[in-house]
Amino acid sequence: MAMFSEKFNELELQSLREDLQLSGLDSWQAAEMVSLFLSSRGYGVSRESAHEAMARMEGSRCSVACLGDELEKLALVM
Repeated sequence: MAMFSEKFNELELQSLREDLQLSGLDSWQAAEMVSLFLSSRGYGVSRESAHEAMARMEGSRCSVACLGDELEKLALVM
């Protein structure tokens, strides 16, 4: 299995990506989902930064690697 992220494994990222794609959430709701994903793994996150990232990715076909890169930027060590 290829490493897409230092902090998150490929299966976690694939699952989150599918959830985001299938959920029909707007960028604010998607940012909340990402915030919950990160906080459940012990990371902090700026809600504003999460929203900006989700707004950038909204409508684009962001790959698992792309999502991993975005989460790496958002995840704040607690």
